Amino acid sequence: MALAKRSLRSQRNEVRLDTPKGLRSGFGMFQSRDRMGRYSEAFARGMGTPWFLVGLSAFVGVWLIYNTSAPLDAQFDPRSTNFTLLTLILSLQASYAAPMILLAQNRQDDRDRVQIEQDRQRAERNLNDTEYLAREVVALRLAMTDLASKDFIRAELRGLLEELEKDDDAEADTENRER
Repeated sequence: MALAKRSLRSQRNEVRLDTPKGLRSGFGMFQSRDRMGRYSEAFARGMGTPWFLVGLSAFVGVWLIYNTSAPLDAQFDPRSTNFTLLTLILSLQASYAAPMILLAQNRQDDRDRVQIEQDRQRAERNLNDTEYLAREVVALRLAMTDLASKDFIRAELRGLLEELEKDDDAEADTENRER
């Protein structure tokens, strides 16, 4: 028995040696800030549903009806005390709900901030790409103006043909004169 307790204690200590001392926690649910954040988001998401509001309204309605219409001996939160227990329960629920909702909202703000930064970086890259492409298009247009157009080539070819025809005519005239 003592050996079993020692081995369990040593296993527990071995597992705890895997993490730095500052990160160790005795509460399983609160070991990770992210885990608590996810829990708070799920809690806030659940509290914002119509089913939660309908369920809470039904709970309060049943509570009020029972403690108003039941015999005085069976009432656990009588109307004569202005439903003190119900007020206490709803205050407790609100005191836990508000910080959980704020925590979920802060996490959403952090995610939005990261998303905005990523969008800004993406927009900056797109702007740089667009400017680069605009410069390339301008360079191509400038290069195209230096290139010969179809009309320029046709005019040059016509000029060469005319010169060749003149040269042919001149050779033919010189041959005719020689004969």
